[in-house]
Amino acid sequence: MDRHKAKGARKGIGYAFMKSIGYYNGETGPLEEMRVPMNDRACYFGDGIYEATTVRSFLPFALEEHLDRMESSARLLRLPLPMEREKIREELLRMCASVEQGDSQLYWQISRATAMRSHAFPKGEYSSNLWITVRPFRMRKVDESYALCSVPDTRYLHCNIKTINLVPNVLAAQTAAEKGCEEAVFHRDGVVTEGSHTNMHILKDGVLRTAPLSNWILPGITRAHLLTLAREMGIPVREEAFTLQEMQEADEVFFTSSSAFCCRACALDGRPIGGRDEKTLKRLQEAYMQKFLKETSGKNPYLGESR
Repeated sequence: MDRHKAKGARKGIGYAFMKSIGYYNGETGPLEEMRVPMNDRACYFGDGIYEATTVRSFLPFALEEHLDRMESSARLLRLPLPMEREKIREELLRMCASVEQGDSQLYWQISRATAMRSHAFPKGEYSSNLWITVRPFRMRKVDESYALCSVPDTRYLHCNIKTINLVPNVLAAQTAAEKGCEEAVFHRDGVVTEGSHTNMHILKDGVLRTAPLSNWILPGITRAHLLTLAREMGIPVREEAFTLQEMQEADEVFFTSSSAFCCRACALDGRPIGGRDEKTLKRLQEAYMQKFLKETSGKNPYLGESR
């Protein structure tokens, strides 16, 4: 990658504004042309963390909450950040302002270091690597319903860390795709933990239930927002695990994520589910969308640098 062009791409010169842009330790350019060193520990071990969020009008949604979780994951993985939080925030906003479309997906990950392959951490001081990508993205439609399938949860015991070690999630998502489903539901002996890339929820008798935070599930940003909104709306919330059987018997089943927000499920393992409390679910969906639109109605402070 020509360093001059890479730097120019950030300000919309050298390259025209791009649909997809990549960043690696300060160099930027078309995502398809970016290269990563083979000795990056992400390549050998998946030794890193990541975050992703939806971008509207060049503004990433819930950025501060994602940065909070980034810092939490880094602490749990004993992973030093490559720069101060505020500097990472600045780089993320600059990248969101460097693409041609205002609605995108922002993804970033931090890997431990670039070093010769050895399982233990590199000796002495080392620098972490920051990857950022921004690309066109369309959220799932919340006015549609989706099929789910269940798979045993065979993941390790650190599901609360948003690490890039995602092979079980990849296999589960592929199983869902092969069955014509939108998402796979992880369970341990019939007790639901979460989805392959979502949090799972049910409505029963007017009560919203979702698995409690633990090392078995990711502390979803959308999950936290949803529970807050539900309580503000007077909808009772129980952070209590439920079973696959209880999903089958629930009035509504839905899943949340930064790319799905709040999507209804209509089938589980080929059997119809939910459809008996659409009014409450619709209230939650509308409240969440209003929150999203309100919080992305400002202006990215770095748009002026590139336009």
